[in-house]
Amino acid sequence: MLIRREILKKVAEGSVTLQFRRWQRPTVKPGGTLRTSLGVLAIGAVEPIALTQINAAEARRAGSPSLAALRAELAGHAGTVYRIEVSLAGADPRVALREALPDAAQVAELQAKLERLPWAVELLRTIAAQAGVRAPDLAAAAGLPTPNFKARVRRLKELGLTESLIIGYRLSPRGQTLLAALSHR
Repeated sequence: MLIRREILKKVAEGSVTLQFRRWQRPTVKPGGTLRTSLGVLAIGAVEPIALTQINAAEARRAGSPSLAALRAELAGHAGTVYRIEVSLAGADPRVALREALPDAAQVAELQAKLERLPWAVELLRTIAAQAGVRAPDLAAAAGLPTPNFKARVRRLKELGLTESLIIGYRLSPRGQTLLAALSHR
């Protein structure tokens, strides 16, 4: 579930507590979480609702300028309308992880993980050499479809080794430390 940055800020402030989406089937579950650029969101109830049952107060709680604007936005999509309760659960743990420099034991642990991902070290080198380059350009240079390339970058992000920029990626301090250690072996 994608949420615009200005709405995410309002979720963090507590003024937005609902979202509405049209889906064939929900992409979030009650009690789940959703990582965003501003932190982790807690997902409360996820309930189908008729478009005509949404009221003006709910539209405001969703950050919409008006009930009519929300209904018009939702009317342009296929599927069932869902009302999703959202709140800020906290910071994205990957942010702290990517700032944590690995010690020798952690470098060895990360290296063992990367050995199971035969493309990982080369991808780290590529991102280090081409920080801020568009993902489609990096994917084309690697001979991969963009979605496959991005999936690989997300795996490295889970390990705290990369971070997304407005355009492209860069190595995190953790990733830089790991790549330097691997270069000396």
